[in-house]
Amino acid sequence: MSTDAPGYPPEFAARYRAAGWWRGETFGRMLRDRAAAHPGRIAIVDPAGETRRWTYGELDERADRLAAGLLALGIGKGDRVVVQLPNVAEFFEVVFALFRIGALPVFALPAHRDSEIRHFCAFTEAAAYVVQDVAEGYDYRELASRVRADVPGLRHVLVVGDPGEHTALAGVPRDPVPVPDEPEPHELAFLQLSGGSTGVPKLIPRTHDDYIYSLRGSNEICRVDEHSVYLCALPAAHNFPLSSPGTLGALYAGARVVLAPRPSPDVAFPLIERERVTLTGLVPPLALVWTEAAAAGTPYDLSSLDVLLVGGAKFSEEAARRVRPALGCALQQVFGMAEGLVNYTRLDDPEETVVTTQGRPISPDDEIRVVDDEDNDLPVGATGHLLTRGPYTIRGYWRAPEHNATAFTADGFYRTGDVVRLTETGHLVVEGRAKDQINRGGEKVAAEEIENHLLAHPAVHDAAVVSMPDTYLGERTCAYVVLRDGAGPVRPPALKKFVRERGLAAFKIPDRIEFVAAFPQTGIGKVSKKDLRAAIAARLAAAQH
Repeated sequence: MSTDAPGYPPEFAARYRAAGWWRGETFGRMLRDRAAAHPGRIAIVDPAGETRRWTYGELDERADRLAAGLLALGIGKGDRVVVQLPNVAEFFEVVFALFRIGALPVFALPAHRDSEIRHFCAFTEAAAYVVQDVAEGYDYRELASRVRADVPGLRHVLVVGDPGEHTALAGVPRDPVPVPDEPEPHELAFLQLSGGSTGVPKLIPRTHDDYIYSLRGSNEICRVDEHSVYLCALPAAHNFPLSSPGTLGALYAGARVVLAPRPSPDVAFPLIERERVTLTGLVPPLALVWTEAAAAGTPYDLSSLDVLLVGGAKFSEEAARRVRPALGCALQQVFGMAEGLVNYTRLDDPEETVVTTQGRPISPDDEIRVVDDEDNDLPVGATGHLLTRGPYTIRGYWRAPEHNATAFTADGFYRTGDVVRLTETGHLVVEGRAKDQINRGGEKVAAEEIENHLLAHPAVHDAAVVSMPDTYLGERTCAYVVLRDGAGPVRPPALKKFVRERGLAAFKIPDRIEFVAAFPQTGIGKVSKKDLRAAIAARLAAAQH
């Protein structure tokens, strides 16, 4: 394990190996083994434009050749590479090439913009940044040019498609060379982004050992095998469609991955019919859209779909009950985090358990504690803070010692920030969040980050961002703003435009802005966000009547 990230204590690592959770596998060798076993089997289907179908043999060869090209560019073991690609086949070519040489993908989302990408590249001291030329009307080459101007250490920008002033990914030399220093299973495989509650996302270090175990465990629970066909409808770099069981789980099983350029029913339903998709994963707002579209009648044959996994945010019981009647498939609820712990309802769970809980952990070695504000353990059925540690839950964020001191207990339990209760059957029911974070339809929005951007406006004296209830997304963002004395009139659209122009992802722009003279305070003089949340919820409720 890198010194940049706290590793698993030796006694725990030995325990996880002895139990068979960690089997000494790496992602590079995983793909090599699958390609050797069935080189002609289809691994990736990319329907964008003219449909491309890459076999396991082709994906393995592409990863090898690109790995050689990256080495020729001077990118090697331990280097960080920010990968910001949409759902295209090259995503897998790039990440497996990086896995093979021991360089670390830093998984960015297509929605990220200047503020986030600049931070990722600078903080990780990235050697390279990989983007699509244009996707959904946005030119990522221009973003890359701005970031490169601000981050002089960024040596390479590699572009899928027309490179503009940068380097075409297809133009990277592909002469096969032996790959030195293939990574070891206990070493870092990649860095994911947290949905952190403070400022920009923290980086989550995942090893080959721990992440591959979570894939294997997910496959067993979700019954994924070589005959499965997984539709990647959500952005490929998200932890949920990557590993629960996701694209990497499907590739581990020797199954087929179908990429959806967009998750809407008009795009996804034809793909389900054509490719005979057997399972996919959605966040709750999209699951609602799919069930409504299917219930209203669709010309597409969805009968191949066996399982719909719903996660990323809590799925309401009412919505969960609609899945089977509308889509004709089983529902599995998923509750997890990129830091590790993943819970699933099981396919043989009673229907009431499936629609009313968020599942139970993958591993017998997942340790769960539900505690009060003083870290005292609570009895089954009581609501409290979720703490966890286990064979695929990290022991600390990457290069964040101060944050780690509060995010983890002294004995290694991760403070998830979730408020839950445990049922007698060991299933978790998610009741909410303790951290100052909004879960906007599966996208985590850190209140502090948005507040800092609002405070940069010359007319803003103070800002407080809270969640407000929403029937579609679960939560949206409401920014309460106190203007400076003497500030001229400022309207919400102007503030939203100001925040947007500071280079934030669109999902972080406040959905609503309320101007107030002062914030309510707690007994010790802090801003009472509880009162602010209650006020906006009451206002929304009153408007509906």
